[in-house]
Amino acid sequence: MSISTSTHRRPSIVYPESDGKPMADNTLQFQWIVTIKEGLDWVFQDRPDVFVAGDLLWYPVEGKPKICQAPDALVAFGRPKGYRGSYLQWEEGGVAPQVVFEILSPNNRFGEMYRKLKFYEEYGVEEYYLYDHNVLEGWLRGGEGLEENLVMTDWTSPRLGVRFDMSGSELRLFGPDGRRFLTYQELAQEHDRLARERDQAARERDQAAHERDAEHQRAERLAAQLRAMGIEPPPSP
Repeated sequence: MSISTSTHRRPSIVYPESDGKPMADNTLQFQWIVTIKEGLDWVFQDRPDVFVAGDLLWYPVEGKPKICQAPDALVAFGRPKGYRGSYLQWEEGGVAPQVVFEILSPNNRFGEMYRKLKFYEEYGVEEYYLYDHNVLEGWLRGGEGLEENLVMTDWTSPRLGVRFDMSGSELRLFGPDGRRFLTYQELAQEHDRLARERDQAARERDQAAHERDAEHQRAERLAAQLRAMGIEPPPSP
């Protein structure tokens, strides 16, 4: 007599790499997301242990794919750079992103933003920044969780070393070296300006070299004429 057995495998858990929502609701929001994310990439370009991402789904709890959030930008210190379809915290040494950014859009509601704040508070974020049409809010981790920071006018992030300047008509961010975060258009314009300056400097060097050659040739002709007249020209200075 034979006994048959069956093994039931638990279905593998899927952690979606997209929440089906657009990255941004309008062009201005998209511009800010890209500018902040790319600016942070630039600040930490020489740090292989700092991972920066934009609109990446973060799953803090293994086995619970419904618990997730996709910050507009996140920074995880102690994690290597590289491609990720999502940020699975248990595969990242248990390291939660320490800094997150959200750029508010007209479609964001108070309840939604409050849930995001509580999510970031519960799952270990140290610094949370929310920007909305020249209104900047920030929360820092304290003894009671994420606590609102009331001094944001000229604030420097403890973790990032990035300074937030609210003195003008809109937010400006500066890296630790004092250089401002630029939009793609501003970067392209700056690149073109530097290229024009290099070209101008090269033309000026070429012109100076041409003038030196011409002066040398004139001096050689004059010396030859003097020698033809039996006069030894004075030595060149």
